[in-house]
Amino acid sequence: MLYLRIIVLMILVIAMCSSVLMADNGAKTVKLLTVGNSFSGNAIRYLKDIAAAAGDTLILQRADLPGCSMERHWNNVKKTESDPIDETGRAYSMNIDGVAGMYSLKDVLTHDKWEYVTMQQASILSPDIKTYRPYARNLYNYFKKHAPQAEVLMHQTWAYRVDDPGFGGEDGNTHARMYADLTKAYRAIARELGIRIMPVGDAMYDADTDPKWGYKSPKIDLSKLTPPTLPDQTHSLHAGWYWGKDEDGAPMLKMDGHHVGGMGCYLAGCVWYECMFKKSIVGNKYVPEGMSAADVKYLQAVAHKAVEKEVRRQKAL
Repeated sequence: MLYLRIIVLMILVIAMCSSVLMADNGAKTVKLLTVGNSFSGNAIRYLKDIAAAAGDTLILQRADLPGCSMERHWNNVKKTESDPIDETGRAYSMNIDGVAGMYSLKDVLTHDKWEYVTMQQASILSPDIKTYRPYARNLYNYFKKHAPQAEVLMHQTWAYRVDDPGFGGEDGNTHARMYADLTKAYRAIARELGIRIMPVGDAMYDADTDPKWGYKSPKIDLSKLTPPTLPDQTHSLHAGWYWGKDEDGAPMLKMDGHHVGGMGCYLAGCVWYECMFKKSIVGNKYVPEGMSAADVKYLQAVAHKAVEKEVRRQKAL
């Protein structure tokens, strides 16, 4: 009889453990509001597909404006609070409950029960910590006032590509210096606010500077290229060189070293997925069109390592 009771107890324990594991690894639904600019648009490009491949669901709303800084978002808030009828405060074009229109940040914060709200600095300002204050704190307080249930996350943006035309000037700015300065600023502000960082900038830098995998700027005479030929941009995380037109409509080789291309968007999405869904990205089956399985596997590993490293860093504070 005692033996039978022991067997039954063991079965119950195993069942309970199994149910816990299933709960930990089960499907999740995350409601996300981004308050940023085109860089947050880059980061969420593949996020729904990544989540879906793991059986998860992302409900997304974007309060993003091109090139928008924390100061500009806060100025929109001030306009809304001082005069709710003032249309300039309703700067965010979106669809809420089937009604397309221009909305205020307060409108979108209160529209749903967001689990996460993200914030970030405009990339050109990101290395300068003075540009975060007092706007980061003001925005954080505003988010918590109107969406108290939400966790506010800091999106650490990335350095421009190593061969961006803005580097190498008299100011001495470089890819490495921009990364170091923006990382210092994001970490300091996140610590002041007591919030987590999504270390996209760290992951980008790790991949960019990988001696075996990272992008190498080609040593060629760009003036000799003709459309549609482009320089070798193997493993470029950034959008990079492309053919546009000059003022007269003639073909012109142009560079976007700021925004990221497909692989950069995927890497950022992997970091966001781990931070929000709290699951490992390693082994996720989603492979964006045009990417190799080998590159996807590599980028997953880079993202996972960056998130784990950031978790350890924050625990050590």
